[in-house]
Amino acid sequence: MLLITKNASINISFSRLVRRSISVSYRNAADMANKDGELRVFVVSGEVSGDAIASRLMASLKMLCPFPIQFSGVGGSMMSQQGLKSLFPVEDIAVMGMWELLPHLNKIRVKLKETIDAALLFRPHVVLTVDAKGFCFRFLRKLRDKCSRQGLVSPLHFHYVAPSFWAWKGGEARLRGLSEIVDHLFCILPFEVEVCKSWGLDATFVGHPTLEDIRELTLKEDIPANEWKVQGEEFQRIYKASSGATVISLLPGSRLQEVTRMVSIFSETLKRLRESFPNLETVIHVAPNQHVENYIKQVLPHWPVPAVLVPGGSLHVKYDAYSASRVALCTSGTAAVELQLAQLPCVVAYRAHFLTECLIRYKAKIPYISLPNILLNSPVIPEALFGNCKPSRLAPLLMELIQNDGLRNEQIVAAGKVINILSPSKSSIGDWAQRDLRWKFSGDPTPSMIAASTILHYVKR
Repeated sequence: MLLITKNASINISFSRLVRRSISVSYRNAADMANKDGELRVFVVSGEVSGDAIASRLMASLKMLCPFPIQFSGVGGSMMSQQGLKSLFPVEDIAVMGMWELLPHLNKIRVKLKETIDAALLFRPHVVLTVDAKGFCFRFLRKLRDKCSRQGLVSPLHFHYVAPSFWAWKGGEARLRGLSEIVDHLFCILPFEVEVCKSWGLDATFVGHPTLEDIRELTLKEDIPANEWKVQGEEFQRIYKASSGATVISLLPGSRLQEVTRMVSIFSETLKRLRESFPNLETVIHVAPNQHVENYIKQVLPHWPVPAVLVPGGSLHVKYDAYSASRVALCTSGTAAVELQLAQLPCVVAYRAHFLTECLIRYKAKIPYISLPNILLNSPVIPEALFGNCKPSRLAPLLMELIQNDGLRNEQIVAAGKVINILSPSKSSIGDWAQRDLRWKFSGDPTPSMIAASTILHYVKR
């Protein structure tokens, strides 16, 4: 009986502490920061691509917010550079696919509870989740439910990267109820906002986060995204690429499970290509994921052609490598947009667990998997998917792209159209955001600056 009473007392004390800590009103974040003398942001990114997005948004918040900012949550190496001490390695929850998730369910449940408890103790004014909707939406729902049960007013919830409802049969229905756990959604595609609003979701089109690579690479603010070009002559000199070599950039993915699946396919493809291109060399772009880096280093001694490893955390080296390459072979994802920026023609490849592939075939309502093809509704970029993702298919696609200047030019022209579509327009920015952006810097606003200004000024309806 004494044990029960003691535990109950601890639980009551904890509840009171949390109630005092998170009892925020639905004023905007800037007002809450003014009252408390600091802005507390709990941020969760569940994968490598989200780490890059979140780190830039964190930097933009620090630039725009007139008060000190404290960060807590889950993220990777780039977020740590902005002051986040991650609760655990982001690789622990970076799992893709339906069937691939099953062996990791127990570990993810543990990490989910750890994240919720940490958020409650941190007393955030703002909760920001980035991509990784499986983990993030469960986290947001459980956090809001817990606040409700304990009589707390929930922090403002923002989510960056809308779920790809447009890709699936019945996909719009996935937005139903999302407004209960997400106060504002940052969309990276222009057509998403109207649909989200029709389902009761406040949303803003901020533009595609990859466009910010331009600002970081050039350190200038007057170069439109569709006019910028990679300048990377240094790469061949530094990495001593052979004169006259045919260089292919390889991007096998950011998650260990997809990398282990794709690397063997890429290797066999290169064995076929070296018969036609004796001076073939490769640049393997390694995602900032320790498990991925270790795996690729293990297979490198058996690689069929000379290779250079490029770390994903070095933006300048990555784009220099793109400029030194003739073509690229990439796993579908953010990399396809990067290659559009670099104007590097590519082939997109994708394989998953057999059952996951069956589910995608059944549920998907669009014929393409790479974002450029989806946006243009045209197979400008060759795709080798599922059963067609094999060396006997990839090798001829790459060979034709290497040798056919017409095909290469077609992709380069299309890249400009894609970048225009993904760039934010002045009309998509709120009045208060335009005031912030106009005073803080000149030139076109970046996605992270638009999102940061929205976070600071948004008031829940």
